[in-house]
Amino acid sequence: MFTLNCRGKLLLLETPLVMGILNITDNSFYKGHLQEDLLAITGKMLAEGAAIIDIGGQTTKPGSERLSASIETERILPVIQSILEKYPDCIISVDTYQSAVANAAVQAGARIVNDISGGEMDPLMIPTVASLQVPYICMHMQGRPESMQDHPHYENVVKEVMDYFVKKIAACQSAGIKDLIIDPGFGFGKTIDHNFQLLQQLSAFQLLGKPILAGLSRKASIYKTLATTPDDALNGTTVLNTIALLQGASILRVHDVKEAREAVQLIQAYKKAPSVN
Repeated sequence: MFTLNCRGKLLLLETPLVMGILNITDNSFYKGHLQEDLLAITGKMLAEGAAIIDIGGQTTKPGSERLSASIETERILPVIQSILEKYPDCIISVDTYQSAVANAAVQAGARIVNDISGGEMDPLMIPTVASLQVPYICMHMQGRPESMQDHPHYENVVKEVMDYFVKKIAACQSAGIKDLIIDPGFGFGKTIDHNFQLLQQLSAFQLLGKPILAGLSRKASIYKTLATTPDDALNGTTVLNTIALLQGASILRVHDVKEAREAVQLIQAYKKAPSVN
């Protein structure tokens, strides 16, 4: 069983956890929560069973432009502080690839760092997380957000992402990071076929001995395959989340907590049902 020490608060991953996405940008690819009060949607996600609230101050969708660390910090710190005033036990993850933002967010009360670049976009990120002694979500991304979907190419996407994590795990452990979560980075520098190939073989990543995060929620692999939109991709998200759980995912990062929690509950019941001879 995996455990995460979130600055004194222990998360047990015996049962897969749900991470709720809190968008605080106006240019995210999915705008479902943007018209709602951030504290209200946080409360709703916690009530529906979110174990972690993931806050990001800038979008990293394909073609997006980067914000400075100062602007990103100015966006997220008031949100973190407001959430913790109302929900002091909330475990907050900061979604950033900038070490200065991660440091400021953790000092403000965040307890996990979620980095789409695995330290590739800021060489200070891994040592910073190590010094903060918080869990680190290390994601694989080919390229950079502004250009990652131009021409993603792999000879063998599963092998190459696996090799990436072997090196990253060693680097993170050498730096002193104790709790590491790996995220194959669905939609980040991958074609739709690449994403489905990774999902087909997600269980192979269990060999690395780290919790696996699956971030599939309302992404292009779903809505483009179904010829629909992010707004109409909830059912497809649930289908792929279910596959990810069967393939060993320990954390689901989602926009829709209730549906993800129900998927977890049903998969747990399915796995525990006694077999019939």
